[in-house]
Amino acid sequence: MGAVTDDEVIRKRLLIDGDGAGDDRKINLLLKSFTKWCNSPGTPEEGFTQYQRMLGTLAQCEFSMGKTLMVYDMNLREMENYEKIYTDIEQNITSAHEKITECKKEIQRAKRIRKNRQEYDALAKVIQQHPDRHETLKQLEALDKELQQLSRIKENVDAKLELRKKQFHVLLSTIQELQQTLDNDEKSDNDDNNMGSPAGNDE
Repeated sequence: MGAVTDDEVIRKRLLIDGDGAGDDRKINLLLKSFTKWCNSPGTPEEGFTQYQRMLGTLAQCEFSMGKTLMVYDMNLREMENYEKIYTDIEQNITSAHEKITECKKEIQRAKRIRKNRQEYDALAKVIQQHPDRHETLKQLEALDKELQQLSRIKENVDAKLELRKKQFHVLLSTIQELQQTLDNDEKSDNDDNNMGSPAGNDE
């Protein structure tokens, strides 16, 4: 036979002792009384009285044993209930961890969305500071017209400048010719004067 475990010893003791009211002592007394009754040379009346006492003691022990079994069964149910509660708590803890992880992911997504929204708002403000495409095209058309007008003005100015250069060249040529003519006239006058001077001296 295998060794009796502590749980089995305690369980048997509880079955015998009940709620700790000394039922094991009652059983010991009952055994002693039964042995004494079997070996007693007393009268039948004394034996019957002793027999009734033993039945009463035995009934008390049976009652205590039944009560102990009820308590034991109740404890088993309580243990099962506690195990179920423990399992539920573990499941709730696991579920709470999963929810916390999911909430962290949601927070990260919300932060990313908020960052993207802030960047979008900043970009939208930059875009609003610039004219739209239609306005830009109008400005480009106006600049093109202005450029064409400036080109025409430049051509006119270049043409006038070229004309002035030609006129200035003609003027310089005229002045040079006039100067040459004046120089020639002055030389001729000098020559005439030189030729006339000896004749006057001879007179």
